[in-house]
Amino acid sequence: MTTKPLDPAVLPQQTASESPSDKAPPPARVTIRGTARTARRLTVPRSVRRTAGPVGLVLLWFLTSATGVLPESVLASPVDVVRQAVELTKTGELPDAIAASGRRAAVGFLIGASVALSLSLLAGLFRLGEDVIDSSMGMFRAIPWVGLIPLFIVWFGIEETPKIALVALGVTYPLYFNIYGGIRSTDSQLVEAARMMGLGRLGLIRYVILPSALPGALVGLRYALSTAWLALVFAEQINADAGLGYLMSNAQQYFRTDVIVLCLVVYALLGLACDFAVRILSRRLLTWRANFEGEA
Repeated sequence: MTTKPLDPAVLPQQTASESPSDKAPPPARVTIRGTARTARRLTVPRSVRRTAGPVGLVLLWFLTSATGVLPESVLASPVDVVRQAVELTKTGELPDAIAASGRRAAVGFLIGASVALSLSLLAGLFRLGEDVIDSSMGMFRAIPWVGLIPLFIVWFGIEETPKIALVALGVTYPLYFNIYGGIRSTDSQLVEAARMMGLGRLGLIRYVILPSALPGALVGLRYALSTAWLALVFAEQINADAGLGYLMSNAQQYFRTDVIVLCLVVYALLGLACDFAVRILSRRLLTWRANFEGEA
């Protein structure tokens, strides 16, 4: 019986694989000391960063007023504005003015939102509605709605109606175009899949089209609320006997810049409160939708 000689090329590989002492040592661990410091980096809360801009502007306003760079005849100091707010609140003039303006804005918004929702659904869901409504809305949007104030006075007089009509008109356009665009941006493949699953027209509208249009509708709602307060500033200049615009008109006659600035600040705070409410509503209604929230 003859023995087959071993191949010299194979012998070292078998010996290296069978001998545990000849294995290569594991790679050494490398620790980067800067990683722990980066993880413990101090970050400023977003709430602080959001308020930094307005607080900085108020401080700049206060410093320029205190040093005389900004004369009181041009713009009252924030101290005078706060003092005037306290006095008007004690007399009840400021709360009554806010209540009167709030009623006008609420009624005008409800009318404009109802009209915008009805027209956008008709134009977005039906081609006939699009042909009849959308081109007309695009034409009327090009007309500056503030320029319609004299015509509204001729039509409705100088009472509450022209003020509410101006607010309703300002609300209608942003809501209509955002809801209409949201409906028409619905994925057509999703619509076909819903039809194949047996959804009828009402089910398709309820479960597919309207949820797809909801993000656009909420964006339009934010624009509409801000436009409502903007329209109210112009509307309350029409022979108003109550409201923030009435206070501003009286202050203009006596060159009271502190009252004028106070009314503008109240308008801004009311608009900010409405915008904050819509943000909370968006987070509640759009939990199913993954959004990009910006880099850290």
